[in-house]
Amino acid sequence: MKVVQINTIHKFKSTGRNCYEMEQFLLKNGHECVTAFGHGKKVAENAYRINTEFEYKMHALFSLLFGLEGYFSVFATIRLISFLKKYKADVIHLHNLHGHYLNLPIFFRYLRKSKIPIVLHLHDCWIMSGGCSHPTAHDCNGWLLKCGNCPAKREYPSSLLFDFTRKMQKDKQKWFSKLSRAQVVGVSKWVADEGAKCYLNHFPITYVYNWINNKVFYPRNSDILARYGLDNDKFNIICVSAIWGEDSDRYRDLLKLADLLEDDMQIVTVGKVNAPIEHERIKYIGFTDSTDQLAELYSACDAYVHLSTADTFGKVIAEAMACGIPAVVYDRTACPEVVGEGCGYSIPAHNMAALLEKLNLIKEKGKGAFTENCVSRVSQNFNYEKNCEKTLDIYETLINDSKK
Repeated sequence: MKVVQINTIHKFKSTGRNCYEMEQFLLKNGHECVTAFGHGKKVAENAYRINTEFEYKMHALFSLLFGLEGYFSVFATIRLISFLKKYKADVIHLHNLHGHYLNLPIFFRYLRKSKIPIVLHLHDCWIMSGGCSHPTAHDCNGWLLKCGNCPAKREYPSSLLFDFTRKMQKDKQKWFSKLSRAQVVGVSKWVADEGAKCYLNHFPITYVYNWINNKVFYPRNSDILARYGLDNDKFNIICVSAIWGEDSDRYRDLLKLADLLEDDMQIVTVGKVNAPIEHERIKYIGFTDSTDQLAELYSACDAYVHLSTADTFGKVIAEAMACGIPAVVYDRTACPEVVGEGCGYSIPAHNMAALLEKLNLIKEKGKGAFTENCVSRVSQNFNYEKNCEKTLDIYETLINDSKK
């Protein structure tokens, strides 16, 4: 079997790691796979860079000025199509199609004519909406009817002047609905159910949970907190985000939580910030791409707190649980689905009093009271081999159906 994956990035961050790990699974099991990606360095042999750095920057600029995402990168898309024609894939697996690297009208025209079986992976809600990736972050249900007057116009993928969200939503429906063979796969039941509410329900929809590499994420004995000069005797709460934007709700909630903590509690914060976080109970680590370092940090802490209302899965939640610590999450989107029973708690979004109550409960019980449940849940539901096998089964079913 020959598979081409298409994604914004490759081998780093959540979706990039997902692509790389699926690619490695396929190669290990005797299949061929190439990941075509939009931007970043080529870090693996089985990868194809779609556009140049200049093309990427120009696409980003045009998107910002004109408010259209996925309508530029003409020559990069033509080169990609030429590559696909030569490679002759049995199935094309579409991950995130936004990110300033594809001309979607040209690309979907090729997909429609080629009749190659397509898997559309819902890592976020961008393909359903007119523009934003996470409508829930704004409590917006406009995408269920008609997008327009977008409350997230200035957020990624942002527009300075125009609101073309209604046009983009109509175009996405037109492009995707004309495909002959496709399977929609959510990274959680929640996002699969959301997809079933819109035009994607013309095709079969299922879900395959994101997986966790248990050869990396497992309970470890580590002195990493001491190496960072942090007090290991305190009740350590870890919070992870790729970016902590100062104007974001999660950043504001982080500071609110820190204000409520007792002196024997502190927050270990991982991710990029625009300016130093100045709070005596917040210990800032910085961004890391090292999964081993993340696993050590999770294992050394007592609880994981996820301050997001927009996750379609929440891979960092499952990673923390795999390392044996309970999680406290907001009762939004797929986050409670990931935590399940006996592995932590879900609370009303932005309710700091409820959050502190659950953290004190974990502190009282000790993280060891949750470790077995956490590790077991991840092993049973977010297993790398099992969930890659489920994805492979989807490929094979699509390919067999296309031959009938």
